[in-house]
Amino acid sequence: MSEIPLAPVGKEQIHKLETILLVSSIMRPEVLEELRNPEERLTWVDSLAVAAAALAMEKAKMPISKIAEELGRTEATIRSHLQGKTKAGQIVRETYERLAREGVKIPLPEPISAGEVQRLKSELEEERRKRQEIQSALREIYNMLTQLLSQIEKLTA
Repeated sequence: MSEIPLAPVGKEQIHKLETILLVSSIMRPEVLEELRNPEERLTWVDSLAVAAAALAMEKAKMPISKIAEELGRTEATIRSHLQGKTKAGQIVRETYERLAREGVKIPLPEPISAGEVQRLKSELEEERRKRQEIQSALREIYNMLTQLLSQIEKLTA
């Protein structure tokens, strides 16, 4: 895995830091709990994304005015996130500090066995076959209905 720069230089490094801040912040238990509420989910994710992007850009020494312009937010909003006045800003800042202290730790899923891959391929092929059968049956039904409608129109004309 490539190094995650805590003081990024350039857009690519800013994006890497922003991404790890966002993912690591979302994976925090208190954030996952907040995300259970469907009415607040989009707001939470958006706020965390803005806070993560703002912090990554700040660490790259970008001025607040440029960060606000890049993110399409007001300077006041960016300052609030960066100063930890918002919950999202606090969480992202804490995440950054933890990453600086402990390094980046992203749990990876267990690799899938060859047998499991083969089983999933078989299931996928079976589902594709069923879908094709259903599509064929629907085409036949459509054709029959079209013929019936045509005959009804002839009878009622």
